Amino acid sequence: MSRRALRRLRGEQRGQEPLGPGALQFVLCDDDDAEEEGPKRGPGVRLPGGTGKEGVQVNNRFELINIEDLEDDAVVNGERSDCALAYTVASGNKARAQRGGPETKRDGDVIKGVSPEQANVSGKLRKKKKKQRNKKNTTAETLENGLEDIDRILERIEDGRGLSHPGPPPPSSKKHTLHVEHRHLNPDTELKRYFGARAVLGEQRPRQRQRVYPKCTWLTTPKSTWPRYSKPGLSMRLLESKKGLSFFAFEHSEDYQQAQHKFLVAVESMEPNNIVVLLQTSPYHVDSLLQLSDACRFQDDQEMARDLTERALYSMECAFHPLFSLTSGTCRLDYRRPENRSFYLALYKQMSFLEKRGCPRTALEYCKLILSLEPDEDPLCMLLLIDHLALRARNYEYLIRLFQEWEVHRNLSQLPNFAFSVSLAYFLLSQQTDLPQEELSSMREKASTLIQQALIMFPGVLMPLLEYCSVRPDATVSGHRFFGPDAEISQPPALSQLVSLYLGRSHFLWKEPATMSWLEENVREVLQAVDAGDPAVEACEGRRKVLYQRAPRNIHRHVILSEIKEAVAALPPEVTTQSVMGFDPLPPPDTIYSYVRPERLSPVSHGNTVALFFRSLLPNYTMEGERPEEGVARGLNRNQGLNRLMLAVRDMMANFHFNDMEVPREENPEGEGDWD
Repeated sequence: MSRRALRRLRGEQRGQEPLGPGALQFVLCDDDDAEEEGPKRGPGVRLPGGTGKEGVQVNNRFELINIEDLEDDAVVNGERSDCALAYTVASGNKARAQRGGPETKRDGDVIKGVSPEQANVSGKLRKKKKKQRNKKNTTAETLENGLEDIDRILERIEDGRGLSHPGPPPPSSKKHTLHVEHRHLNPDTELKRYFGARAVLGEQRPRQRQRVYPKCTWLTTPKSTWPRYSKPGLSMRLLESKKGLSFFAFEHSEDYQQAQHKFLVAVESMEPNNIVVLLQTSPYHVDSLLQLSDACRFQDDQEMARDLTERALYSMECAFHPLFSLTSGTCRLDYRRPENRSFYLALYKQMSFLEKRGCPRTALEYCKLILSLEPDEDPLCMLLLIDHLALRARNYEYLIRLFQEWEVHRNLSQLPNFAFSVSLAYFLLSQQTDLPQEELSSMREKASTLIQQALIMFPGVLMPLLEYCSVRPDATVSGHRFFGPDAEISQPPALSQLVSLYLGRSHFLWKEPATMSWLEENVREVLQAVDAGDPAVEACEGRRKVLYQRAPRNIHRHVILSEIKEAVAALPPEVTTQSVMGFDPLPPPDTIYSYVRPERLSPVSHGNTVALFFRSLLPNYTMEGERPEEGVARGLNRNQGLNRLMLAVRDMMANFHFNDMEVPREENPEGEGDWD
């Protein structure tokens, strides 16, 4: 690469570092050539455009490219080359010719009366001038090649930043499937692309005198309205490293464990104000922030809910291990550890807020991040969501690549969402106009093949999909036994749950007229195959009965977090009848506990009938002079607690007025009708 290209990549400007005097002096070592040049010429030869000084200060360094090329051939074994000599002599003659005067005339007179030897020297000079012109042309060609190299480098930089072109990327530029890009974790990057930097950052630029320099984080940006950060006792340690993977785990200090116990008591009290009181003493307790975020979201305070979730993410990111990487895809967090689950849930809630905010590209990066933490188990079942986000972000190439790489060991085609989304991705790619016609036709053919396979494997998807899209199907389709009501009724409950989840989330992606016409064509092809007795139809029917007997626990957990009504209604009774906590939905049965919550001592736990009765009347009642967390930390004497409870009930009964049956004593001095 040329020096000019290197300067451009370094960001240097023209003329920033002027060369000092004498930096461009060429000393002629050949005495014969020096005599031909004339006795008045000094040892330093001036270059074109120079002043009267020996050294020249050049403001534009790129004018010296030809000179730099000459410097490469300037000295060979201590002697100057002929090309350099010719250039200096010719430039000196040209400078004298421009100045004019008597010296020019004398030089002309001398040239007229030249000897044969001098004529041979002048002929050699002319040949050397021609060689110099040829060298200038080659230098220009070199510069053009350098500019082409710069363009190639810039294209590589753009590709590395995510500005990919349509079509599959070349093999050399492929990264890990779960590789996360830092710049796409910031929603402002996506919003700037939509609305411009001025509209996004117009009100966010801090004043120069009030700048705060917080810790650099990737997931969130600290806000000035947040409490001052102090370590809450949350940390991360490296468990082990094997086979290129690093296994980490969050840890709670003793103070953080006490705050966690208080949080559990506050959750059991069913009173959000108790969590607010806890956050006043522990402003960066993660579970409290997430639980209060849910409470704000239920009250339609989306801004406060998102702010609390971001604060929880900031607290956990500040506790990262130095070796923990968000982007490599090789760091693992075991979901069986309760300390790690908070990070999963915080990422999922932030991803949901980003999707609702209109940032599907950023939400896709968060989805890949969650999936990379434990891709084999996939505790939150992000494979049911990643296809939807990829289609919304119009990142069709990534969805196709994920399907091709994971189909062998994960059987993604057996999930209804992947079966329909991948075929839709191929079709949408075939609608782009900046690809070759042959590639477009092959993608269209591939899309038709995949959608036909999806319709044969999941026939119960078609009619609900058309109903969601407000499309009335043809009589031949609605009346056919393969796509009729029996197809939806006969499918297993686990499959019905997956179909409801996919249609409730992604049905609007099929509403385009071009997409609907393409779907109609393939539905007719499937009906012809069914009527012809295609053996694939019977094979898929047998597979449906075997594969979808019972949904695993991570799918139920994903349905609960998604809050899609159609999918939640399809949950089995064993899930709906048990209590589900928002801070830890459906914990794994093989949970790994690092510390145990102390047993809570209360009158209710000892089976006292009277206490149980009043507790049912007053679920938020606490003993006089006692806070809920104090009862957990110390415990109360059974008789003392019962006595206090009876005194409180007596005071409560004394304040009751039984309508007209009570007569005040002041109005009945004789005591008639007195209850005493």
